[in-house]
Amino acid sequence: MRPRRADSPPPTWFGASHPPGAPEALPSRIGSASYGFTRLWATLMSARVLLALAILGLHFSLQLMGRTLPSWLMGWCVAYLVLTVATRVGLQPRGPGRKFDTVWLPTVGADLVFFAVLQSQTSLGINYIPLLALPVLMAAILGSRILALATGALTALLLLGHAAWTFNTSTWDSSTELAQAGLTGAGMLILAWLTNQLSSRLAREEALANRSRIEAQVQSLVNNMVIEVLPDGVLVIEPTHLVRAANPAARLLLGSDHEVTPHLFSLDDNPAWAQLIHLAQLTFVDAPVDAAEVTLHHEDRMPSRLQVRTQRTPPIGDSGVSLCVMFLQDLREAEARLRTEKLASMGRMSAAVAHEIRNPLAAISQANALLEEDADSPLQRKLTEMVRQNAERLQHIVEDVLDVARVQGQGSDLQLQSLELDEETHAFCDEWALQHAVGHRLRVELKAEQLFVQFAREHLRRILVNLLDNAARYASRHEDAIQVTTHAVRHGPVVLAVWSDGAALEPGVRRHLFEPFFSSESRSSGLGLFICRELCERHGATISYERGTRERGGSIVEGNEFFVSFRRAHSGYSTFNLEDGVLS
Repeated sequence: MRPRRADSPPPTWFGASHPPGAPEALPSRIGSASYGFTRLWATLMSARVLLALAILGLHFSLQLMGRTLPSWLMGWCVAYLVLTVATRVGLQPRGPGRKFDTVWLPTVGADLVFFAVLQSQTSLGINYIPLLALPVLMAAILGSRILALATGALTALLLLGHAAWTFNTSTWDSSTELAQAGLTGAGMLILAWLTNQLSSRLAREEALANRSRIEAQVQSLVNNMVIEVLPDGVLVIEPTHLVRAANPAARLLLGSDHEVTPHLFSLDDNPAWAQLIHLAQLTFVDAPVDAAEVTLHHEDRMPSRLQVRTQRTPPIGDSGVSLCVMFLQDLREAEARLRTEKLASMGRMSAAVAHEIRNPLAAISQANALLEEDADSPLQRKLTEMVRQNAERLQHIVEDVLDVARVQGQGSDLQLQSLELDEETHAFCDEWALQHAVGHRLRVELKAEQLFVQFAREHLRRILVNLLDNAARYASRHEDAIQVTTHAVRHGPVVLAVWSDGAALEPGVRRHLFEPFFSSESRSSGLGLFICRELCERHGATISYERGTRERGGSIVEGNEFFVSFRRAHSGYSTFNLEDGVLS
């Protein structure tokens, strides 16, 4: 791979330089004149300098050959040469089609005067009339139609004036010269008109070409910008499997690092891209692929699941070679959109939940209250108490689900409590262990004594019960298969961890653990961990997962561990640790 210069623009689609559109990429301008007009101006001014040199050299040669020349003629030629050089160096064009300006005097006007003076020297026997075509052409090309015809008419008048000045009524040659001057003047007018017509048309074509080029550059710039920021990957592939262009999204999906992989690379370079080669071959041989799901297995990263569509371009150029345009879409994005739609459906369902569940719960609570008033035996009172507690807990769960569904975030009615984490965790774990009869499977180690956190008690119960239920579902029957621990991070949060010795989670499951409606079991609603995350966020806490190890029975065992990091509650005093030497 040939290194690219640091100051050179990065290559883009089909090897072009940076997308055109920068000022230096547009047609150059000098004043208000276009680039083509400026070049034409420079060519005509250079031709005047060469013509002045030729005329001066001619007269100098005649003088060397012994011809008698007027004393002022050589000075006249030198002055014209100095004027043409100064005009070539000092003057700048102001654009074609101008009716008249001061530039006309040192160019067209000076040429007419100079050539007319030379033509008046009949003693030299040299015909300078063809040179008058130069100022006529310059006026026709550089000026407007009126200026061109005026210059042609002035040239005709000069010719007729010269013929009349030398006219002799006694000779036939004088009449012939007069007629010839008239025809030459008419030819100059026609030449001025035709040249101006062609020049105007060429100027319009150049302006149209410049506009079209600018529009094409702007369109190319917009296309490149759209393709570069497109979330879907785009590849342009040749029949030889050479990738001529790939946008950043495609490189990300392919696992191709732009700093390592060259701008042009082949699909044969990586075995993980073999399925893309097959789809490209089908496109070239048979027909475009509408939608195909492929999985790219990378060596150093997780597999990529993609949906691929292809299109084949018409034959390009004389070679008739077509290209395959491949569109890559990350299926994870599609799944995320589907989950968003599911969440929206849950929001719409929440209104029905409020009416269908809250009303029966209210009726159950009222009926239970009436039964509790008439309960005489301890057993009846115990049963009514159980009904009341579970009805209240179900009411809290419904409210939590509704809060999550409506994405209420930190509600204004949220009542934060200052809870001693170890005390609450111990109570909830004892209650859960009694209900589920886990016995020796649960071990609790609390190391956050007298540390308070900001959280709602029922929400903490909801999170811990949910994590313990998940742990019991996948943990083994061994002793200490489920472990609950607490500890404090120095100058940081207080952490509650729930560990179990269950099997490792698949990468696809780990990516979507805390997303709504996602579950590895068909019987689960997929809302448990999602509600835990939402409740943590509402209280300023965080929940996370990792694969960790714990000591069990004298050996190290791997398992799944969930961490909840709580904010410490503000207290009116601080404790000083002599060992740490800092405030905690």
